[in-house]
Parts: sequence; C-alpha cells; structure tokens
Amino acid sequence: MYAVVNIAGHQVKVDKGQRLRVPRLQVEEGSTQEFTDVLLVSGDDETRVGSPTVEGASVSATVVGHGRGDKIVVFKKKRRKKYRRRTGHRQDYTEIRVEDIVLPN
Repeated sequence: MYAVVNIAGHQVKVDKGQRLRVPRLQVEEGSTQEFTDVLLVSGDDETRVGSPTVEGASVSATVVGHGRGDKIVVFKKKRRKKYRRRTGHRQDYTEIRVEDIVLPN
C-alpha cells in the first residue's frame, strides 16, 4: 500500500515503514505528525484518487531528526568577460518515518 501526500508544498509518494527527507517542519524530534493532505491512496485491490484530497485518509509519521543537506554549488560564468560568481546553498530537512496509512471506510 502506498499514498501520495502533500508535505510542505511537495508531493511525496510514501510507503509504510519508509524513511524519507522532507523540507524542514517546525516539530520536535520524536513527535508524531499526521498529514491529512492525501492526494492518492493505492491499496491491494483498489486505488482512490482525491479531488483534490481523499476524504478521511491520513498518513501518520514519526520525526526521526533534523539536518542540512549537502552543499549545492551555483556557478555562473560569462566567457571572455571576466565574470564569474560562485555561491552555495544547503537546504534544511526533516527526516520522518512513515508509521501508518489510514484509509477511510
């Protein structure tokens, strides 16, 4: 069983027991977070697509920790013009573990 969930503006496909990194959430480590913006749920025999969300469906996850991703280097250059700019960026993330996908009756 899997679901497509809207987490912090990103659509993420999740399975039960999966660990994944999502954009940083303002929650404490070890706490449980419930996401109700479920766009699609696929079970063993049927698939439910929401318009825009599936009524009564939710995904619960435990916050494992917070961190920062690898540095992304942004390099701009214009040839023969002596123009070079080098900057970087590290994105904050929250690592979560999906505990359960709840289907409506």
